[in-house]
Formats: sequence, C-alpha cells, structure tokens
Amino acid sequence: MITQSLWLRCEKKEFERRSALTPTTAKKLIDADFDITVERDEQRIFADSEFEAVGCKMVENNSWPSAPTDIPILGLKELPVSKDPLSHTHIQFAHCYKRQAGWSAVLSRFLRGGGTLYDLEFLTDDSGRRVAAFGFHAGFAGAAAGALALAAQRRGEKLGRLEPYENEQAMVTAVKETLGGSGKGVKALVIGALGRCGRGAIDLFKKVGLEDEDIIKWDMAETAKGGPFQEILDVDIFVNCIYLSSSIPPFLTHEQIIAGGKNRKLSVVVDVSCDTTNPFNPIPIYNVNTTFSDPTVPVELGPDQPLLSVISIDHLPTLLPREASEQFSSDLLPSLLALRQRKTARVWTEAEKLYKEKLAEAIKEGFSS
Repeated sequence: MITQSLWLRCEKKEFERRSALTPTTAKKLIDADFDITVERDEQRIFADSEFEAVGCKMVENNSWPSAPTDIPILGLKELPVSKDPLSHTHIQFAHCYKRQAGWSAVLSRFLRGGGTLYDLEFLTDDSGRRVAAFGFHAGFAGAAAGALALAAQRRGEKLGRLEPYENEQAMVTAVKETLGGSGKGVKALVIGALGRCGRGAIDLFKKVGLEDEDIIKWDMAETAKGGPFQEILDVDIFVNCIYLSSSIPPFLTHEQIIAGGKNRKLSVVVDVSCDTTNPFNPIPIYNVNTTFSDPTVPVELGPDQPLLSVISIDHLPTLLPREASEQFSSDLLPSLLALRQRKTARVWTEAEKLYKEKLAEAIKEGFSS
C-alpha cells in the first residue's frame, strides 16, 4: 500500500483553538499507513505532545509553504490575506464559494500557484449531505453567547470578552449562573431549527432552563411566506441558523425594527450563519463580523430606540474547541482515509469539480491571472 502524506497546519485566525485533525484521528490515519506531519501550535487546544505521542512528525509553526507540493495541507479557517500564489492542495474552509468579500482574490492565488482547493464546507456524501460540519456546536455556542449578551444588557452592560470553555457542562453552568440560576422566562426564536446548527441552539436553550414553549422553532415551512417577520421582534433572542444558498427576503430590517418602537422585546440577534458579506444576507441590519474579544455590535437605530445587539462571530464552535474538534474530525476521517483515491473517490472528485467551476466563474469576471 502506498503511504499517503498529510500536513496539519497551524491556525492563524485569532482565538481559533480548534483543529481539523485530533490526536485520536491522527492515530487512526497513522494506523492506516498515513504519514502525518503536524505544525507546532501553542494556540491549538491539543498540546503538541498529544500529537507526538501517537506518532506524528512535528515541524515548526507555519512552515507549510516549504512543504513538498504533493502533500495536501489540512487546516480549518481561511489563510491570512495575501497575494502569494498557492501551489499546494489545501483542505480548509476558504469562505469564497458564495461570493463573499474578496472571493476572487482567494481563488486567484490558487490559479497563479497551480494549487487546488478542497473546501471543507462543500465535501458531500452520496446523498449530497456534508460529510463533516461544526453546525451543532456552532448553534450551541451561539445560543450561549446570545444568552450571555442578554444577561449583560439587562445589567446595563456590554458583553465582554468570551473565553473557550473546558467542556459543554462548564458552558451550561456558566450561562445558567449568569442568567440568575435559570433561563426560565427568556423567549428565543431559532430559524433553521431542523438542521445541525438549529438543533444545537435548541439544546443549549433547553439545558439552561428555557421552557419549551418559549423556544420557537422555525424552519423552511415557517419562513416560506417570506420576511420580514414581526415574530422576531417579540422574542428576547433571535438565532439565525440557516444555510444560505440563494437570495431570500430579509428576515429583519432596520425599518421594521424602528417601526416596532419602544415596546420591542428583541434584544439580541445571533447570526450563527454569519453571511455578513454575502450579497444575499437575510439580516441586513449590521455589516461587520464580531470577535471573541468584542462579541457584540449595536444596531444603529437612533437615540429613542431600545438597544439591539448583534453577535456575528464566524467561528463560534471554538468556544468548545476540544469537543467540537473531536466530533468534526471523526466525521471527516472516512473522507481523509480516501485521500489515496482522490482521483476516483467521489467526495474528492466532486470537490475538485466544484473548485474548477468556481475558479472559472472568477476568471470570467476578470481577475488577473
């Protein structure tokens, strides 16, 4: 059997502690005759020693540019903005296939370097379902952040820096304490309730004490009539968990919120989907991503309106980095095991086909090659 090499790069996004590969999944790949190289990374939730202990070869932080170009580079979040050509095969979330800001510039780097992008968001099985996703933990963490922001607003404060939790129970306990012991009496609406992300948000709300009748669960049937939706203004927390693929009417608008006046109940919007720069963003009431150091941004409504805050952190699952990484990497493992056959294995041939289609779109629109 031919040995397959794979290189786990460090993450350069601030606060990102998750990993696409864990010591558990790395060991399974090594047992399947993979050669695993791991960059040292103090930011990663898993210690370098954990990877060393299972037989990974450790190399310097951010040294992947000098790796042989036939070794696929595995990471999670997008690479830092640069004009440098990319000559490797990269497996990562690139956030450029839905025409996000700077999308064609990202693809131009691959064109100029002769590399290939396998976007983790678009790796699918035979039924078209994503093979691995952080959705559940994104929704769970997003709902937690929303509850913390609501509690802060009720105290007349702004939500401060968010830090990763050791585990799910630690997060639940902290949120309940911040809410005064229970979330009873808080009302929330989750759009996208039937998906992974929506289920995660609902699970958190239940575990911190919201009553079931106070968790309004919407999906495609409830939103089919088209927004904006008055019902969103009648809850404390609105969590958006949809997977956006095309233009839809907005769920919420400035005009609608202002018309709601001083009696508006809505205090916090959590945009877990985080399509901030997507031209089809269904929550066009803000225009910046927020961060763990500054989690909320106020919606500009005028001096006579009650405060409305938005949370739009695009890597929420890193609030539960170890659990989220283990779940994601375990789901991704079967596809990684098929890397030897990536010229014939459906998950990889379809990913490469999509990359070429998106690259052709960018070329057609005129970026410089």
